[in-house]
Amino acid sequence: MSGRLRAALAPALAAACVAPAAPAAPAASRGPAPTSWDSVAAILRTPAVPSAAYVRYNFPRRDFTVRLGDLTLAVPLAAVAWAGFAGTSGDAMVMGDLVVTPAELGPVEAALLRQRLDVTGVHNHLVGEGPRLTYVHFHGEGTAVDLARRLDSVLARTAIPRPVTPSVAPPVTIDTAAIFHSLGASGRAQGSVAQLGLLLVRRKVRWHGRTLPPALALASPVTIQAIAPGRAVATGDFAVLESRVGPVLRAMAAHGIVVAALHGHMVGETPPVSCIHFWIDGPLPAVVAGLKAAIDAAR
Repeated sequence: MSGRLRAALAPALAAACVAPAAPAAPAASRGPAPTSWDSVAAILRTPAVPSAAYVRYNFPRRDFTVRLGDLTLAVPLAAVAWAGFAGTSGDAMVMGDLVVTPAELGPVEAALLRQRLDVTGVHNHLVGEGPRLTYVHFHGEGTAVDLARRLDSVLARTAIPRPVTPSVAPPVTIDTAAIFHSLGASGRAQGSVAQLGLLLVRRKVRWHGRTLPPALALASPVTIQAIAPGRAVATGDFAVLESRVGPVLRAMAAHGIVVAALHGHMVGETPPVSCIHFWIDGPLPAVVAGLKAAIDAAR
């Protein structure tokens, strides 16, 4: 099986430090039975987060503070590494995205390849942040426990804090009603951060003869942080079919949304899927309006 790598339960939400949301799936497609996922969680030293058609493990980078200009970014906005497992305990696939510093990049890439985990993307999500962050996408196949052990060896090459412990969820201070209603999607919030997961690719996508779980491989997470009463920032990743890239870019440009990166998270999938990472800074209504225009263009 090959491929790339939402709604979390409340305790897992705190542990994930509000990790990116993914779209829900019908009950019939709810993913892997909880056979070995507790064992995977023990190896990776982070709680399992059951999601749509896969099981997710989050690794928030609480070991540094990300700044961009005059802003201090919340961890969920730019600094949560993750791994998603799909399939069965004996025949699993893992996909994910590691958030690494410049000093960690080389060792992590070498460790992934040494552990027979494919590197399928290396890129930025932001522009001008400090410390400089790189995001390394990976995937692998095997038994769930073996994949977890191999990934644990890679994570050991980073300063990602483990075990991941739950944090106290602060009260919600961001206007979630304005965000979720305007964007026509459900989501979750904690403190000044709101997140939602979208599915903008409506076709089946196949890779190495397999149909990919949409929530795992094709999700478009959006994260919005309220900075002040009149200011918000948002970042995220729109996964779209190649034919929609142009319309989405034009909608973004018309609303002051900066495209930080345009690339793929997989290699050789059919049809090809492009991933558009973005950044917008402004009054919350303007941020939401810009995101809605881009989402409409993607669909």
